[in-house]
Order: sequence, then C-alpha cells, then structure tokens
Amino acid sequence: MKHDSNTLKVFWGCFIALVTTAFGFMTRVLLIGEWAGEFGLDPAQAGRLAGIGIWPFAVSIIAFSLVIDKIGYKVAMYIAFIGHAIWAVMAFLAYGQSQAGNTETAFQMLYWGSLLMALANGTVEAFINPVVATIFNKEKTKWLNILHAGWPGGLVICGLILISMQDVGWNLRVGLIALPAIVYVIMLAPVKFPVQERVSSGVSYKEMLGEFGVLGALVVGFLTTLQLMDFFSAGDTSQLSGGQKTLFIAIGIAIVAGFGIYTKARGSVMLFILVLLMMPLATTEIGTDGWITNIMAKAGAFEGGNAPEWILVYTSAIMMVLRLFAGPIVHKLSPLGLLAACAALAIVGLLWLSGATSIAIIFAAATFYAIGKSFFWPTMIGIVAEQTPKGGALTLNAIAGIGMLAVGTLGFPYIGALQSEKAIQAVENEPSIVENATGLFSDGKLTATTSREIYEIIEYDVIEQDAVTAALALNPKKDEIQGKMDEVVSRSAQGALANMAIFPAIMLIGYLALIFYFRSKGGYKPVSISSE
Repeated sequence: MKHDSNTLKVFWGCFIALVTTAFGFMTRVLLIGEWAGEFGLDPAQAGRLAGIGIWPFAVSIIAFSLVIDKIGYKVAMYIAFIGHAIWAVMAFLAYGQSQAGNTETAFQMLYWGSLLMALANGTVEAFINPVVATIFNKEKTKWLNILHAGWPGGLVICGLILISMQDVGWNLRVGLIALPAIVYVIMLAPVKFPVQERVSSGVSYKEMLGEFGVLGALVVGFLTTLQLMDFFSAGDTSQLSGGQKTLFIAIGIAIVAGFGIYTKARGSVMLFILVLLMMPLATTEIGTDGWITNIMAKAGAFEGGNAPEWILVYTSAIMMVLRLFAGPIVHKLSPLGLLAACAALAIVGLLWLSGATSIAIIFAAATFYAIGKSFFWPTMIGIVAEQTPKGGALTLNAIAGIGMLAVGTLGFPYIGALQSEKAIQAVENEPSIVENATGLFSDGKLTATTSREIYEIIEYDVIEQDAVTAALALNPKKDEIQGKMDEVVSRSAQGALANMAIFPAIMLIGYLALIFYFRSKGGYKPVSISSE
C-alpha cells in the first residue's frame, strides 16, 4: 500500500524521535559504571540513579495520554524537544562541577537532569504510539514494530559513537542526544498530524478512561506510591515518617478512587492482564539492557581491552533488523505466539549468559537473548491497540508507562540488589578467602555486611568495605585477600543474570495462558471500534 508524503514524513519523524530516546538511554547505560565510581555508589544506589532516568517516563506518557487529544501531538513534540535540550545542557554543567571537585552538586544535576530526560522520553512515546496506530490502523502490530526499530537503531548508532569516544569527557557523550533531537523537531514541525482513531470514531473521553478503569488504576496507584516513597526519601524509605508514608499511600488510593468515581468502570480485564505481564517484560528488556554492559564488564572474557559495550550494540542490531521485518513474522505466528516464543528464547539466553566464560559463547548466548527481546515491547503495545481500541491514547501509552514505572521503581534497584547478594555469596564460596580471613566470617557467613532495603519491600545486604578493612587490619595476607575479594566480587555480577530469567519465565506462562484463552474463543482477532 502506498502512503502520501505527509504520512511518511510523520512516520519517519516519529521514528527519529524514538531514536533520540535511545540516545538518552544508551549514554546513561554506558556511563552508570563510570558515575558509580566517580560518586561512590553501591550497585543498588547506581540502580537508583539508573531508575531516575526511567520511571519519570511513566509520569509524562500517562499524563500526556490524558490530554494529548486536546493539546495536540505537535505541542507534545515541542515539549519533548525542550526536555532533551535541557538534559544536554545540564550534563555539561554537571561535568564542570565534577571537574571542580563539587561532586555532590554534579550528582544532583545529573539526577535531576536524568529526570527531565526521562519525562521528555515519555512525552515522545505519548505522541508517536497513537499517531502510528492511527495512520496504520489496519496493521497496527506490524507498523508499531517497525516504528520501535528506532529504539534499537538508536542504541546501535549511539553505542558505536560512544565506543569511539571513550577517552573524551562524559559531558560530550551525553550531549550526543542533541543531534537526533534537532533532526526530529525539524522533520515534524511542518507536518500535519492525524486525528486519533478513538476521537474520529466518536468514543468519548469518559469511555476511554473506563477502558483503563479501576483495575488499571490499581497498578498505577501501587507503583506511584512506591515511587513517591523512594523519591522523597533519597532511596532510604526507612527514614520516612509515618505521616509521610500515610500520605503517599493515600495518594495511591486517591488515584484508584478517582478513576472509580469518575468512570464507574472496572476496566478491561484483558488490559489488566497485559499490564501485569508488561512489568516483567519491561524488566527483562529495559532493566537487563540497562545493567548488562556494567555486569559483563566484570566478566573475565572482557579483560584485555574487549569492550562489553559490544554486547548491547550487537543485541540491539539484531533487534533492529527483526523489528524492521516484523510483518511476515507476526502474520506467521500471531502476536501472542510470537511473544511466547520470544520469552522462551530470552530465558535460554539469560541462563546461558550467566555462565558463559568465553567471548564466542557470550555472543552466542546474547544472540538468543537478543532474538527473544526483539518483539516484546512493540508487540505488547500492538496487542493493547488491537484489543482495547476504545482506550485510545490512554491504554496504548499507559501500558508502556506502567512498564517503565515498574522497571524504574522495582526492576533496576532489584537487579542491583541481586548483584550485591551474588557478591556476598561468591566471597563466602571462595575457599582461598574463607581459609585465610577467618575474622571476616561467622559460621561460614560473611559478617562485614550492611543490611539495606528498597521501599521496605526488597531487603538485601551489601559488603561494607570499612568493616572488611578493619577485620583485615592485622592479617599479614590482607593485601592478597583484598585483591582476591575484589576479583571475586567483580566477576560475581554475571551470575545475577540467571536470576533475571524469572521475568521472561513469568511472561511465558502468561502468554501461553492467553493463547489457550483465545483458542477457546475461536482464535486471536483484533477488536474493531465500529464492530463494538
């Protein structure tokens, strides 16, 4: 089918806008390890810095979905561009503060700048998803997959540039986001955006909210409460007062109650199930991508100059190619069949990666993981677009927002906590340390640890370096033991990938259940607003 020039300009402008969000993500992924060293962050704290560049995405994508049909797609596009531009400027200012020795100021600027960048990224998806679902309303899943090839495409392009820029200041690396941002604003400024399918079909605003309903609001309310606790406690929720916790819980309840009172609708059960599955999906794709370079950098295979960044570039290249040619694959397998197959491949890839020791085996395992994650995000959005069309921009974008909120509030910190736990296990299982540093252990357990919590839900321990130093102070082999501990801890993070396989395992079970459900109804079929 041929499309007019305006349609093509809109599509490719949206494509470049998504490339821009990938630039923002990739630069932060490849700098998290560097920033952790510069600012003295443990893995979970580094995960929190990673998370601030993710979860605000949910705030803007959901918020704009509520008003985008009224303010227009072009206004949202301009707001996104402003956010990306401010992030680039703040990174330059933060670098200057860091070089001057003002590390706390530099960290705060990075933290708040990352929040603005994430808000801009969410605003991008708030307009590109409904735009593409509207202009290609007969082949939503296919074209959403092609659109979302812009994400891995941006990761590949940005990754290749960053690998060649490792010796320059991180301000210049962060500033790369300005390049695609300028391109998309120039491309989209003169175009005419379409009227969203829900609006043109006469479905009311209240009906749109009703499709999301109380069930969807329950998930948003819960995750919002957790994020508010984290945001206002600087990551240590135990420091919050009882009144503060009560307030944040009340806000979560108010979100649910507000939806219920206004819509008087339970919401789509199918959408609720897809929302629940989106949380492990986002953690599998975005969460693992956000940590994998830092994790694999500590693997022995990447010593001697082999850049672990190539794993993310390689897996993203595979994802880009597969998404660009998604049409025949989706037609062959059906959306749910495709997701089930991808979840199985992701499980194999992560389990294999967790124990891979050579470059060749690492990239072979990464191939399975890459193929597995390729269709997760856009196919889920496509299914929501096909099964809940009355939900318009809200349901289409809310599932993406909830995914980002889940990975930012729970996924990133949890993966960081897994690495801390794996480090302790690795030290306890290393005979050369246990036998020569008895003062560090009690009944075979490492005592030089500190307990920490995430939202008072996720408990984990970290190795306390000051306690290690004190325990080894009089040990004649202290330098040898410390060196061995550093080596063991460094290489232990790779094992956390095996634990992450639980996320695609949950997805696989869910998708198989949905496949059987649709078969009992005569097979998977997109829902049409007109037929409703």
